[in-house]
Amino acid sequence: MKPTLLILAAGMGSRYGGLKQVDQFGPSGETILDYSIYDAIRAGFGKVVFIIRKAIEAEFKAKFEGRFDDQIPVEYVYQEMDVLPEGFTAPADRTKPWGTTHAVWVAAPKIKEPFAVINGDDFYGEQSYREMADFLRGKADDENYCLLGFKLANTLSENGTVSRGVSEVDDQGLLKKVVERTQISRQSDGSVAHQEPDGSLVPLRDDDVVSMNMWGFTPSIFEHCGRIFREFLQTNSTHPKAESLLPTTVDQLVRSGKVKVHVLTSPEQWFGVTYPEDKPVVIQKLRELVKSGVYPDNLWSQRVVFPAARHTAPD
Repeated sequence: MKPTLLILAAGMGSRYGGLKQVDQFGPSGETILDYSIYDAIRAGFGKVVFIIRKAIEAEFKAKFEGRFDDQIPVEYVYQEMDVLPEGFTAPADRTKPWGTTHAVWVAAPKIKEPFAVINGDDFYGEQSYREMADFLRGKADDENYCLLGFKLANTLSENGTVSRGVSEVDDQGLLKKVVERTQISRQSDGSVAHQEPDGSLVPLRDDDVVSMNMWGFTPSIFEHCGRIFREFLQTNSTHPKAESLLPTTVDQLVRSGKVKVHVLTSPEQWFGVTYPEDKPVVIQKLRELVKSGVYPDNLWSQRVVFPAARHTAPD
């Protein structure tokens, strides 16, 4: 059974200043999502499920409907604030979505096979999807999930500090916990550190593995998400900005011994868009990948073949 790609694309792009999921970055007007789906198809994924909101549905579908439907089945799930477990209702003043645990939970009716979760505005790279697909096809079960992590040095921003979930991994390659670190940046001496609230700097390593929200699950995760989300609502439903986040949910499952999370490390350079000034950086990086032969000038000018030959940059 081919794995499914679940794409978290319900964000409104408030910091970016627009709907970044449909913004153009590639040489033929491609979005970051186009590259994610292209890479997923050639890695052997069999279906795409978008999580969006009704507020962006028209603009989103105008961009993507019919774009690659002839190459991979596409379905939609709507993450609305009133889609809640039985017995709960959304407060009238709630305007912020409930978070990524809720986003995954609402996708349960559409997914019956192993699946990967990604952010809709992040570029993960060709090899990341191959590594994930291999795990989902061969090792994933109800007690074995995975995190496709990245070396910290491959996720730093040229435009300021970043926040990253730094993974602690045991000697068997299993996740022990994810620790959220904020205000991470490269220092003037070339080292990497994060800044504590008191202003002190704590060193990190270039090869620390960090989570960029690329997870591999089986459908058993839906029951876990539902249970943990209900617990979250019991204490946070009246807090207007509280969110139940997927890394926190996975961390809770690992600590309780309910699942094992295998940590895979991608060799790829991650990049994404949060602020408007990120756009020219992403455009340039994609141009370089096209020039090196990793992607064609126009992604959808011809049918994507699986398994595709692995690409290497010319000398």
